[in-house]
Amino acid sequence: MSGPADPPAMLRALFARAVAVADPMQVIAGHLPQRPPGRVVVVGAGKASARMAEAVEAAWGPCEGLVITRRGHGRPCRGIEVVEAAHPVPDAAGVQATTRMLALLAGLGERDFVLALISGGASALLVQPAGAITLTEKQAINRALLDSGAPIAAINTVRKHLSAVKGGQLAAAAYPVRMLALLISDVPGDDPALIGSGPTVGSASSAAEAQAILVRFRIALPPSVAAVLTGESRVLVPGDARLARVENRVIAAPAQSLAAAEALARGAGCEVRSLGCAIEGEARAVAAAQAAQALALRAGMGRGAAPILLLSGGELTVTRRGDGCGGPNAEFALALALALSRAPGIFALACDTDGVDGAAEVAGAVVTPDTLRAAAAAGIDAAQALARNDSHGFFAAVGGQVITGPTLTNVNDFRAILITAQT
Repeated sequence: MSGPADPPAMLRALFARAVAVADPMQVIAGHLPQRPPGRVVVVGAGKASARMAEAVEAAWGPCEGLVITRRGHGRPCRGIEVVEAAHPVPDAAGVQATTRMLALLAGLGERDFVLALISGGASALLVQPAGAITLTEKQAINRALLDSGAPIAAINTVRKHLSAVKGGQLAAAAYPVRMLALLISDVPGDDPALIGSGPTVGSASSAAEAQAILVRFRIALPPSVAAVLTGESRVLVPGDARLARVENRVIAAPAQSLAAAEALARGAGCEVRSLGCAIEGEARAVAAAQAAQALALRAGMGRGAAPILLLSGGELTVTRRGDGCGGPNAEFALALALALSRAPGIFALACDTDGVDGAAEVAGAVVTPDTLRAAAAAGIDAAQALARNDSHGFFAAVGGQVITGPTLTNVNDFRAILITAQT
């Protein structure tokens, strides 16, 4: 059996399918109750929050409320106000919008109803520094964490303990209002306490753990941060009475998107090997491991065998070593290309489902057996580009970037390696 006529096009189609099944417009209606009587307020934050708000109003009609999304990810809503702010490093617009959101919740009564819409990106967009921490200090710590290679669970543990709104504190601000929180997961394992740093969920983590993470990754603690982490924590613990009237529900997750891509690939005649949707680790190390697996599989394929697809998701990290522009998916792709070393018959795609890999408006990249040849022809040293963390620059030069624009959802990384046999 021969492989697909256009492997990169097939990989892009798989990615598009993974994104489509996580579109809030497709998934929210089935999780909404009948619109409650009385005052209903919609709040939320994340890269998908504006699309989620749009989907709510498609089902319920115009609503009162406020959501905060990344710049460029806004959607037209008839009643819910959409504020755009900076991501992945927070800014003053996010602080101001969060302050207004908390004031809106404070004015509610016990008989009112709050619908919270939380998706990946909320950690940077829903921002209210705790104690005397300044926005500038929080921005510096956020940048340092993102450059450190720390896993997302560690980063979000720190974020919630330096915040006056994360770790269940958004729910506490609305108590005793009844709240339904609809969550789109971008974290391995889909733990609601980690999605957007859990603004509607209690946390078993401690301020001491957050401080230990900062020490482990050699991030300096300003006096204001040290004071917050050694003082009394405001993060709610699971079982706190202020969470008793909150229901948290994950409505879209990476596993669903991988399953949709797998079904499409099987329909196209591929043998699919799923590596799971919760892979974490340094992007270049994971790439080396998956390249070795792909090379071994191709070596064992008989002539004309059905193509094999390796699928995986999760949250890879990058330890910033150079001055280039990149993200976890493009760095994975560049490291994969180097590890494959122009091996014939192997193609790959690595993209973030929100359309933003790192801080760049690039979803990720495609790798083909000609990627390194194209780089050599353009006079580009692929290994040097990887050393500089310049994966976006590399793939821009060789024509391998995947640019989707905002997808208006966020279910984490999507990686697909297509292995074709000799014909």
